[in-house]
Amino acid sequence: MSTTEIRRGATEMVVAMLMSGTIGWLVVASKQAPINVAFLRCVLGGATLALVCAALGLFRRSLFSLRMVLLAVLGSAAIVVNWVLLFAAYSRASISMATAVYNTQPFMLVGLGALVLRERVTASTLAWLAIAFVGLVCVVEVPPAVLAVPGQYLQGVACAAGAAFLYAVSSIITRHLKGTPPHLIALVQVAFGALALAPFIHYDTLPATPLHWAQIATLGIVHTGIMYVLLYGAIQKLPTAMTGALSFIYPVVAILVDWLAFGQRLAWSQVVGAALILLAAAGVNLGWRIVPQRLLIGSGLTKD
Repeated sequence: MSTTEIRRGATEMVVAMLMSGTIGWLVVASKQAPINVAFLRCVLGGATLALVCAALGLFRRSLFSLRMVLLAVLGSAAIVVNWVLLFAAYSRASISMATAVYNTQPFMLVGLGALVLRERVTASTLAWLAIAFVGLVCVVEVPPAVLAVPGQYLQGVACAAGAAFLYAVSSIITRHLKGTPPHLIALVQVAFGALALAPFIHYDTLPATPLHWAQIATLGIVHTGIMYVLLYGAIQKLPTAMTGALSFIYPVVAILVDWLAFGQRLAWSQVVGAALILLAAAGVNLGWRIVPQRLLIGSGLTKD
């Protein structure tokens, strides 16, 4: 892997993560129901990805099989409900806290990997999980004065946690689609998502102003179609450790955007909790060891 290729991949990853960090702002500012936003994102993102796939010559019969379509559709169900839950969490628990809780997904992926794929779990991973749990407790135990929506904060935290779990489920399913171009997988997922969500849309509350339509269009075309192209391009060019490190630009940007755009002020316990969750997620993604002794800790677990 050449230095030029790595630099290009790093640039693509940084831009993709900067885009990802502003998704919450577009969702909240559009004043749309979460299910409406998810549907329109699927439609507009799907149209953009269809053009990309056509340009790359991916509409070849050899790339489609019944197994590929079924797995992609199954992954679509997880990823689309993931979007609906995450978008619901933004308005209930704030973009900052929803993003922090959503970043527990590496632990859910590790857990599913151990249960479904029989992958081994290290002592350090369990230690990071304990740290993330402490962070989650700090996030949840906050005084009412800092709640984004009084009475709905815990509901928002639960939505973000559910979204993280479904993202992990989608990731496990996608692992079984090795060899299929990721742009094509994403296209099948958003196409199915649009069809599945269509009967449930609140058509009487679709965007009514040019500004709100512009925000939704940006979310669908730029933050879905173009962002996925950049993200997948970066993943193909970068070492795994660098991909994991750069992915933490997303939560930092999301928290900054929440503060700048909506004046969100966090309680000290929330700041500590969010920092612990992000630190633990970084530790798992980057393979940091915090349990130095080579200790076998049980069936299905492994030494560091």
